[in-house]
Amino acid sequence: FRGNTRVEEACEMYTRAANMFKIAKNWSAAGNAFCQAAKLHMQLQSKHDSATSFVDAGNAYKKADPQEAINCLNAAIDIYTDMGRFTIAAKHHITIAEIYEAELVDIEKAIAHYEQAADYYKGEESNRQVVFANKCLLKVAAYAAQLEQYQKAIEIYEQVGTNTMDNPLLKYSAKEYFFKAALCHFIVDELNAKLALEKYEEMFPAFTDSRECKLLKKLLEAHEEQNCEAYTEAVKEFDSISRLDQWLTTMLLRIKKSIQGEGDGDLK
Repeated sequence: FRGNTRVEEACEMYTRAANMFKIAKNWSAAGNAFCQAAKLHMQLQSKHDSATSFVDAGNAYKKADPQEAINCLNAAIDIYTDMGRFTIAAKHHITIAEIYEAELVDIEKAIAHYEQAADYYKGEESNRQVVFANKCLLKVAAYAAQLEQYQKAIEIYEQVGTNTMDNPLLKYSAKEYFFKAALCHFIVDELNAKLALEKYEEMFPAFTDSRECKLLKKLLEAHEEQNCEAYTEAVKEFDSISRLDQWLTTMLLRIKKSIQGEGDGDLK
């Protein structure tokens, strides 16, 4: 393809071919054609068009070849960060994280991309971007706790809780983050959990009246007395009003297993 006009024509042809492959649901061929278009756009020094084509390629490959989708999205991210478009780069890091979560089941890599997205969002410093950053960080915290990286999870939950407790729109969520941080403390050490609970009540007085705080106090008391029945009853009572999700169930079971003589691994 000599001359820019020829290259532009080739770009258009590859894009048209890609869209026809999409209609035919031939996702690999569509991804490949979008990739070729992206490379030619780069040849024409058209960074924005190149990045857009790499994203289109990634979206097509997502349906057929998750690893190739990640490669294309990473290529787009490189272009966007080079252009200083960090918010849009963050969005594509989230897409990659979701592919690692759902398709490739590589949680460590998913965590890395959520962390990178959060960093880019935080750099923008607008309230809206801070909310997006927090969402990414909460994903990281949940996975860190599942992987028994409790200190990392605690730091994130405390950080997000502190950031949201003074925000009129978000403060209702702060109790949930302090609750999760306290559970992570509890798994590691009962005394740490008690001290953390006191700290959270002092920092955020509204936490004291929450059902989460009351549950923690009952669980700490049951644990101290090594009373398995009281522990289970407190959890059941809480669950009857606020359904426990899978994450909370897992954490509460881990704590319960540290009560002497507890071996059935059930909360009911």
